[in-house]
Amino acid sequence: MQQIFTSNINPNFCFNTSTQLLNMLKLYIIPVLPFFLLLNYTSAITSDGLALLSIKSAVDGGATALSDWTDKDDTPCHWTGVTCANFSGISDPQVVGITLAGKNLRGYIPSELGNLTYLRRLNLNNNKFHGSIPDQIFNATSLHSVILSGNNLSGELPMTICNPVRLQTIDLSRNSLTGTIQKFLGNCRELQRLVLAGNKLSGEIPAGVFPGLPNLIQLDLSSNSLTGSLPFDIGELKSLSGTLNVSFNRFTGKLPESLGDLPLTVGFDLRHNNFTGEIPQSGSFANQGPTAFLNNPSLCGPPLRKTCREDISTGLGSPGTKTLSPVINDDVSKKRLTPGMIILISLADAFGVALIGLLFVYLYWRKKDSNSCSCVCKVRFGGNHKSKLCTFPCVSGIDNTDSEAESEKEVAASNGGVAGGEGGELIAIDKGFRIELDELLRASAYVLGKSGLGIVYKVVLGNGIPVAVRRLGEGGEARYKEFVVEVQAIGRVKHPNVVKFRAYYWASDEKLLISDFISNGNLASALRGRTSMVLTWSMRLKIIKGTARGLAYLHECSPRKFVHGDIKPSNILLDNDYQPYISDFGLNRLINITGNDMSSSGGFMGGGLSYLKSTQSEKLNNYRAPEARIPSNQPTQKWDVYSFGIVLLELLTGKSPELSSPTTSTSTEIPDLVKWVQKVFKEETPLSDMVDPMLLQEVHAKKEVLTMFHLALACTEQDPEIRPRMKSVSESLEKIRT
Repeated sequence: MQQIFTSNINPNFCFNTSTQLLNMLKLYIIPVLPFFLLLNYTSAITSDGLALLSIKSAVDGGATALSDWTDKDDTPCHWTGVTCANFSGISDPQVVGITLAGKNLRGYIPSELGNLTYLRRLNLNNNKFHGSIPDQIFNATSLHSVILSGNNLSGELPMTICNPVRLQTIDLSRNSLTGTIQKFLGNCRELQRLVLAGNKLSGEIPAGVFPGLPNLIQLDLSSNSLTGSLPFDIGELKSLSGTLNVSFNRFTGKLPESLGDLPLTVGFDLRHNNFTGEIPQSGSFANQGPTAFLNNPSLCGPPLRKTCREDISTGLGSPGTKTLSPVINDDVSKKRLTPGMIILISLADAFGVALIGLLFVYLYWRKKDSNSCSCVCKVRFGGNHKSKLCTFPCVSGIDNTDSEAESEKEVAASNGGVAGGEGGELIAIDKGFRIELDELLRASAYVLGKSGLGIVYKVVLGNGIPVAVRRLGEGGEARYKEFVVEVQAIGRVKHPNVVKFRAYYWASDEKLLISDFISNGNLASALRGRTSMVLTWSMRLKIIKGTARGLAYLHECSPRKFVHGDIKPSNILLDNDYQPYISDFGLNRLINITGNDMSSSGGFMGGGLSYLKSTQSEKLNNYRAPEARIPSNQPTQKWDVYSFGIVLLELLTGKSPELSSPTTSTSTEIPDLVKWVQKVFKEETPLSDMVDPMLLQEVHAKKEVLTMFHLALACTEQDPEIRPRMKSVSESLEKIRT
């Protein structure tokens, strides 16, 4: 053997051996090297980590953008945007969340994400991902939310999208998705938010989708190319809140009356479509403003200013078929009237109206003089104002006239008997409230003030408990049942930050409302120096938080889902502990029924002498939302949100938006308070120049003050659809500590 080897020795042995080794590496070692590397690779990281590395591979420049995503780690739980959780029976923590929002990532979404068994949240919003949404990612059956908005995704909605049975949020807005909305979306039974706005979806929405979504809270299909009519079963979305947004599409046909079956808190955004016919007036429709229906040329009826004209079809179609269309001005009839004739007709009409008005005024005062009875008053002067101590006003012919000596007493009418005229009775709404009509009439009554809404009295009952009594007027006899329904609804409102309604009195010639008397005046008086109280930062926080809770209750939880319509400091009453109470809710409707004057507002429940006096000097209510100043608009809850925002700004700045009398106000008046605050923010004015000077030494939490400013500005957005709900506002305020 040795001889063989020695005899075959080649002088070029080293060179040949090296060549042979290189050939062996090429043939046998290099092909299996990836296998050994893969064994080492898989042993270093979990299967969840491998699935996540597919994102890094799919992203252009992923090595830089996701530099801390490396296969050298045992677990991906410390990687940027990755959240993990431990589960019983599983040794390794599992990936439950991927959040890579706003990182300018460009690439495609890998299908390997569907291997993440425990993934709950996938948020790739505001990047530059392109391509279609892989069907396989919905194999991650634990998904709760999928947020892929603000990318360049294309293709159709995946048919597997409802595979995760717990899926609650789908936000695919602001992409380039095409195709139609398929019926399989109705299989997402737990879905709460469906946002598909800003895509290229087309076609009709099939019936049967919405009944399968009983938990849906948010629906936004705006800015697509959807056609056809809205499915009638859209009214089955009983959990919907916020805004139903189908604006900027190509919907046609009549608005389904079932939309009125949606909760009263739901706002509609139906703008820029081709809906036709008359807007229904039932249910939620009655709570919408005109902005909800703009740019639908063939829509008519309230709250739009287009009245509907009834046409009888001729020719094609069944004889006598009626259709409704917007009224178009008849230019022919205008041409027949000369300018001179129009002026003469106008003058004649004005003269006739004035004559009739004078006649009614004469008859009214004649009747008032014949049926009037005196109210004996003791005028007391003190300080800079005078207060009145009077007997309770005459009700249905009871004469309260007393002698001059008795006028010095606090005793009311000396004559008893049944009051109220035929059928008049005092009805207690609150079961715990007990009072007889005679007791009310004989009680000591103090005039708090007058306004276009009548007189408000503080009445001290025999047990020493004061109540506030408002006289509504003499009209409305034919609408008794309607009046009772309204006061019963008001009476069911029970919240610690809303004035409690106790009883009412109805007779043909007198209507009274009885509620709790709040003892410490109102917020307007406190802010504008009409009282001795100084509102500290903690007091202001307490007042605004309580007001927000009460208003959110009226909007969301009260029997009628009330729209207050006139939130301002004079309608926020304060007790001795500075607990706020919202007053005046529901008053607009009652005033309308009784036919009283709504030209001013003075407060439904009493809170002190200054309660109503402040309304006499108000020329313009700058607490009202811009859309609320259009007479034809119907009140909405977003009106209240705007007004609340103005009150919040006043509490923060100490500046009033009201044009009040300078002799009774120590605050600075800025009619457009919102623009002033926006301006000082834009100019980066120091916070000390914005906040009420009375708070400068007390407020140290700059972050919390800024949070409240931003919240107030959100409430006072010009577009009512952008303003938050009062429930959200209240929840945000509760997070702010003193």
